Amino acid sequence: MVHIYKNFLYVISLLSVTSFCGCGCSEQNTGGAQNNEDIENYDVKAYLTTTNRAYDLTEKYINFSDKDPMSPNTITLNPNVKYQEIDGFGAAITGSTSYNLSLMPEEKRNEFLEETFSPQKYGFSYVRISIGCSDFSLSDYTCCDTKGLENFALTIEETKYVIPTLKQILKINPDLKIMGTPWTCPKWMKVKSLEERIPYDSWTGGQLNPEYYQDYAQYFVKWIKAFNEAGVNIYSITPQNEPLNRGNSASLFMGWQEERDFVKTALGPALKAAGLNVKIYAFDHNYNYDNMAEQQKYPLKIYEDTEASKYFAGAAYHNYGGNKNELLNIHNSAPEKELVFSEASIGEWNDGRELDKSLLRDMEEITLGTVNNWCKASIVWNLMLDNDQGPHGGPGACATCYGAVDVDNESYSIVTRNSHYYIMAHMGSVVRPGAIRIKSDGYTREGLTYSAFENTDGTYAFVVCNNNAEELNLTINDGNNNFAYIIPASSIVSFNWKK
Repeated sequence: MVHIYKNFLYVISLLSVTSFCGCGCSEQNTGGAQNNEDIENYDVKAYLTTTNRAYDLTEKYINFSDKDPMSPNTITLNPNVKYQEIDGFGAAITGSTSYNLSLMPEEKRNEFLEETFSPQKYGFSYVRISIGCSDFSLSDYTCCDTKGLENFALTIEETKYVIPTLKQILKINPDLKIMGTPWTCPKWMKVKSLEERIPYDSWTGGQLNPEYYQDYAQYFVKWIKAFNEAGVNIYSITPQNEPLNRGNSASLFMGWQEERDFVKTALGPALKAAGLNVKIYAFDHNYNYDNMAEQQKYPLKIYEDTEASKYFAGAAYHNYGGNKNELLNIHNSAPEKELVFSEASIGEWNDGRELDKSLLRDMEEITLGTVNNWCKASIVWNLMLDNDQGPHGGPGACATCYGAVDVDNESYSIVTRNSHYYIMAHMGSVVRPGAIRIKSDGYTREGLTYSAFENTDGTYAFVVCNNNAEELNLTINDGNNNFAYIIPASSIVSFNWKK
């Protein structure tokens, strides 16, 4: 089919000379519009990435067709059929990420953060941070390691690294949403088990002593208020990261009954009494509930308690076990509750640095795969690690993880994008917070995944992943306008246009 373009960036050659952009990523020289006036006259803006990096978030400019969309390869948007509202896309600002960012030359750091979080660029808009330490912190700690809430205080990890990073990001994107999650309660609140209630002096494992439910709820309140006072507002929290994982370097087991009771009797009322309008998401762990029979459908069991349920906005999930279809199962059982995808990591085990193995898989599973199963947001793990995969925590922490990007730990000036950066950039660049996912259907085939959205600014967004060895010639029709585009083999393309 003939391409319907005006001012399209024609490809010179897949073998043309590669240059390097300011953040250290490779970008193919694909030519461009002849002048600024030409670029300003396009109808559709697109971003293209291929697994061979010949196109690396490369901008494309397309015009509407003046012909009827008669192609059998037409995908039609239907804004009258609406699904969930989108909160955003992004990555975790861990202690390790913040530390690495602090070591970058100021100009390079500013350039990277501007490109990543600006709504005019890649639009990352939702981040996750730890309440106390995580397995990617500079040490194991909480904000109250000495017994007694009078000893609560933010630590150097927050005051020197995390908060300054967040405040810089907020200057770029003031509407940034921030989720807070603890990896462990203070050790003095832990017991070995609820049956024995023997004090448990370890960062790894243990359970929250019910005698400290009220104290721990106030710990959350103090932490949220401390961040608010520092100019960083918290949008949402989860009561516990990976509550079924006893083995992380910092961890706490919290079965569904415990989470229900803690939130119902302590955390929910404490946030309400403090006037803190912060969303609470249940669970925050794997699709398969770590194969624990008694923990299956974890959030649904909590929702059965109407007093507890009223404090939960919804549930959060990770993808380290099970299938994303569980999101649809949970939505169908509790359609009034929200869903967010709150963590996924790449590393040596899943080839996150090799785009030919990871890019399309991650797009299908983590971003398009979760929003097409009713998630309002999708957040991956560390935004930035160094090229030695750190710094990371002690025994039990991941020593084989990659960040969404890696920064060299000599000059801290060269940033390499991995698959998780691309999948979030392809969503955030065209799908704005507040967008509504809408129906899109028509042409389908194996290896083709897509989703459509209507933004609050009156534009449409359409994101498509072609996991095929051959290009696909698609026509996109919104009911009033249409355009044709050849989706390259093994690629992702994000489109944005005015109605």
